[in-house]
Amino acid sequence: MSEYVHEMSAREDEILRSLREETAALPAGRAMQVMAEEGQLLALLARLTCARTVLEVGTFTGYSTLCLARAVAPGGRVITCDITERWPSFGVPYWRRAGVLDRIDLRVGDASDTLAMLLLDEGPGSVDFVFIDADKTNYPKYYEAGLALLKDNGLIVVDNTLFFGKVADPAAQDADTDAIRRFNTFLREDPRVDISLLPMADGITLVRKKCPAEPPC
Repeated sequence: MSEYVHEMSAREDEILRSLREETAALPAGRAMQVMAEEGQLLALLARLTCARTVLEVGTFTGYSTLCLARAVAPGGRVITCDITERWPSFGVPYWRRAGVLDRIDLRVGDASDTLAMLLLDEGPGSVDFVFIDADKTNYPKYYEAGLALLKDNGLIVVDNTLFFGKVADPAAQDADTDAIRRFNTFLREDPRVDISLLPMADGITLVRKKCPAEPPC
């Protein structure tokens, strides 16, 4: 079934496919990169929300960055954060080939520090769309910072919320799995947002920031 879905849905061009193949050859590359269908979904969501400023926490080799940069509204940008330049450097030539290098603002360093600086420099509500796909134990920090930066009615997409299916396995008690379980529970109870956890790829949770005076459904 997954092969059929890929065949009928994915529209991966030569640039994206080449970046995917180069990434797959890296250590843990296949496990860490987003699926083609997921990258396509991110681009669709960014276009649906008319996002001009996108924040990405976790660049890796920049596949999702490229998808989002192609999707931002005219004059838009993707601010993408990674702890090291090592992995994003693989994506730079592909960003250039796709003609979106000037739309991508790579910030290297601790993501918590980067997000705090963005909040100071650009203020609350300055971001239209957030994609979180980084170290799992810090998801709550990235989420809270992203929510502060996000405009009302903006969208956060959180990756790996099923975490290889381990979240449903009581025997899986490693730190990352436990962190995702706790985060999922927190999201379920967060009254500030609407959510939907999709059983796609490794689990994708869509989070809409409610407006302050919004009536309950």
